Amino acid sequence: MTGRAHPGVDAYIAKLPEWQQAICEQLREIIWATDPEIEETIKRTVQPYFVLDGNVCALLATKDHVNLFLYDPTVSDPAGVINQGHDNLTARSIQVYRDDAINREAVTGILAQIVEHNRQGGWRRLSRS
Repeated sequence: MTGRAHPGVDAYIAKLPEWQQAICEQLREIIWATDPEIEETIKRTVQPYFVLDGNVCALLATKDHVNLFLYDPTVSDPAGVINQGHDNLTARSIQVYRDDAINREAVTGILAQIVEHNRQGGWRRLSRS
């Protein structure tokens, strides 16, 4: 991809079926386009994380979809793309199934909110204010 790519993230994506690779690559491009300072890393041995002053999101491929975990339960979701974890206290997710269209604008908006919260000390700190 580019100089921003982490070899562990490349390896994770390369092992997936083609349809999941395509979803992960789309999500990766959206994540990168959201903020030029977001960095890739591997946590929990193999899971791709995207960080900037804390966790922003992570990818996890399952048997029939790809999860984009969002590490801020306080962000707004006016387009209704967050479809998992609404009662979770620390994270929610967007599950993308084969042939699903990804709402790039909505996902970018959510990620931008997470980045902004992280730059202000994180959602936990902000929620105490």
